[in-house]
Amino acid sequence: MRRGASETLQDDPPSLDPLAIERNYRRERARRRARVERRSATRRSNARFYVTLFVLVFVTAFGMLAAWHEVQTLFGI
Repeated sequence: MRRGASETLQDDPPSLDPLAIERNYRRERARRRARVERRSATRRSNARFYVTLFVLVFVTAFGMLAAWHEVQTLFGI
């Protein structure tokens, strides 16, 4: 019969080494910072995408209008 993860954790005595505790705190803070940074990077990436999309749509619409104006001028429509 296998022991569950919770039983294994209860069998292990807690670490009383202050350096190990400090390392765990640092690791958790680093993980939290990395998670926040990933979330922030995702937001910035989304903002860049939508700004770029808007610029491309604007340039395309401007080009189409300019081309349409030239066609009207050329053919006298």
